[in-house]
Amino acid sequence: MSDHIPELVAGVRNPATLSVCKDHADAIYFSIDRFSLRARARDITLDCLDTFVEQVQDSGLKAYLAINTVIYPEDLPAVDIVVEAAASAGIDAVIAWDPAVIGRTVECGLELHISTQANVSNWQTVEFYRKQGASRVILSRELTLEQIKDIRQHTDMELEVFVHGAMCQAISGRCYLSAYLLGRSGNCGDCTQPCRWQWTLHGEDGGEVELGGKHLLSARDLCMIEHVPELIDAGVDAFKIEGRLRNPGYAAVVSRCYREALDACRNGSYTRERAQQWKEQMAQVYNRGFSTGFYFGTPGPDGLAIEKDMNASSVRRQAVGVVQNYFKKQGAAAVKLMEDGLAVGDSIVIEGTSTYMEQEVESLMIGVDLVQEAGKGQDVGMKVAGRVRKNDRVFRVERI
Repeated sequence: MSDHIPELVAGVRNPATLSVCKDHADAIYFSIDRFSLRARARDITLDCLDTFVEQVQDSGLKAYLAINTVIYPEDLPAVDIVVEAAASAGIDAVIAWDPAVIGRTVECGLELHISTQANVSNWQTVEFYRKQGASRVILSRELTLEQIKDIRQHTDMELEVFVHGAMCQAISGRCYLSAYLLGRSGNCGDCTQPCRWQWTLHGEDGGEVELGGKHLLSARDLCMIEHVPELIDAGVDAFKIEGRLRNPGYAAVVSRCYREALDACRNGSYTRERAQQWKEQMAQVYNRGFSTGFYFGTPGPDGLAIEKDMNASSVRRQAVGVVQNYFKKQGAAAVKLMEDGLAVGDSIVIEGTSTYMEQEVESLMIGVDLVQEAGKGQDVGMKVAGRVRKNDRVFRVERI
């Protein structure tokens, strides 16, 4: 096995997600509230970009900013503003594919990583982007391991690959289905995920095949935890974890598992048995079932999650309420139970832009009375394990 251990790059959406993966990742990638393929990830804005980048770098991590949507003529002035703000904030690299963003990034003296949206699938294209000023290429997700090895043999450019997370049914995420059906472009970050819907199969003769509501286009999540040594031997320089819209609990578990796998490869303790244990742990957080994507050939039916559109995990998060206030001296929070009730002993997660906490409900109070449970619509006082903030959401964690 190669002595070179790849950089672990985790996707985050806010400071809360950063806080749970900072001890595992080497770098994070994120987006601000524009030009992002995850348009709903809006917690980081131009106004707080400097502060967030400082938080990342103070944690000992590198910060990579994704500017990877389609850029239209009216977007160009704002692109200049964003790239200049990134330079001012001291961002470690910009992830881009549009030539306009590439050119502006290089002009501002920033390191450039080519996004997977460029669908880089051969070494000559890698070298083309080197000439444009790139220092790293994030390869197409449709490459096999053997094709990646071939690219590695022909270039010393840094190569990054996805190892875990959602897979788009279109080539490197270039999908037009959402735009066609609902006028919301996936290539501008506003995908409605019609590939996760139930579909019916129609024949040319007008006949219809009854499939019982199968999810015919829904791809399983990528999971390469059982093949980390092969990826290292292929000579890749960075592992990327997808998931900028997933919750901090997901980021915590997945980044930890891949960190432990990489460390195990470094010290010689990696085994298939340990890899299976990590895979089982990751199966307990949000996932659509696992596959190895295109690494070992074009996926067949086993690459699709036709039975379920979304979460295949046996663990669910049920929204129950929102934090109204935090009382530091009492170590307690006032919570409005808006969606469901709570009981003493329930496992919960409290989550917000800057908050992530897992705990059990130790006590509940309604007014001045201690209670064992409280119902939907009630206001309760609840002991909390650490600082929470107004408008943080409270979820009950359940096993089904």
